[in-house]
Amino acid sequence: MPPTIDHPAVQRVLEAARRKGVELEVTVFGESTHTAEEAARAVGAELGQIVKSLVFVLPEPDAEPEAVLCLVSGPNRVDLGRLAAVLGRSDVRRASAREANDLTGYVIGGIPPFGHARRVRVVMDPDLGRFPTVWAAAGLPTAVFPVAPAVLRMLADANVAPIAEERRQADIQAAS
Repeated sequence: MPPTIDHPAVQRVLEAARRKGVELEVTVFGESTHTAEEAARAVGAELGQIVKSLVFVLPEPDAEPEAVLCLVSGPNRVDLGRLAAVLGRSDVRRASAREANDLTGYVIGGIPPFGHARRVRVVMDPDLGRFPTVWAAAGLPTAVFPVAPAVLRMLADANVAPIAEERRQADIQAAS
């Protein structure tokens, strides 16, 4: 039987939003919305409206690494150099699947922008602000919710910064 909105992971996301005064409308699909492309198809949105939640880590001597969550527009990729500059740390790296799960409390493909197991620093791609509504994961690889980018920023306590790779002109024209 497929997961429903009653799943504990989805409920944690809904509760985190409620604590900040926001009611979310979560949709749980029978098929996966694990990738940005799958999510865009499932909700009938542009790829750019899909929020990818990508986990990076900053190593800490004698402690667990610090998690950094990047909220990135669907077609974009995080530029590690830009992210390092935003964080003021050159030793940032992508988290493994196990680290992402341990640090956020969610599996890859379902990591929401907020409501994590512990405090997570969040950096948001400014390209998400181009849309009136974006779609983010709601705790499971099959659950998503629509949200205005400004509300998403508030819920995630995100710092908006240019962290995406520069797209080549040919890529931009092909996407148009």
